[in-house]
Amino acid sequence: MDTMSSPAKAELKALVQSLIDQDILNSQFTQLQALRDQTNPDFVVKVVDLFCSDAQNIIKILIKHMSQEDTDFHQMDPYVHQLRGCTSSIGAQSMTMACADLCQAFAARNKKICLKVLHKIECEYFTLYDKLRDVVQLEKQIFARVQPTTSGC
Repeated sequence: MDTMSSPAKAELKALVQSLIDQDILNSQFTQLQALRDQTNPDFVVKVVDLFCSDAQNIIKILIKHMSQEDTDFHQMDPYVHQLRGCTSSIGAQSMTMACADLCQAFAARNKKICLKVLHKIECEYFTLYDKLRDVVQLEKQIFARVQPTTSGC
């Protein structure tokens, strides 16, 4: 986009590529960035903010249900699939892979493995959250001249 300053644009591109190289993100995230245009310059910030909010809420729900003595896997299945879908749609590669493991553990109705994988997902989420905050800060810096934003991860 022409409104980007060269150093900030290069820094953002390098950061996203680094996250892809680390398998934290995948190319879906760059496709998401390509959807940004002059009429909606804070599109990525809004999507990241929504993802962070949704993922955090779903993880909390799953942890709450898994901590109960009698785990109702059937009741939790929609949350597992919703989390996998939102991680996939934003390009959160490491979380998407962990969610696939969680889906398998849920299908096997193995609470011990579910708890282990859910802990991994939570750790992956916090890592991703920190990295996405850096992306959001750069996005805001780059596009502040076009349209100030108030949201972000």
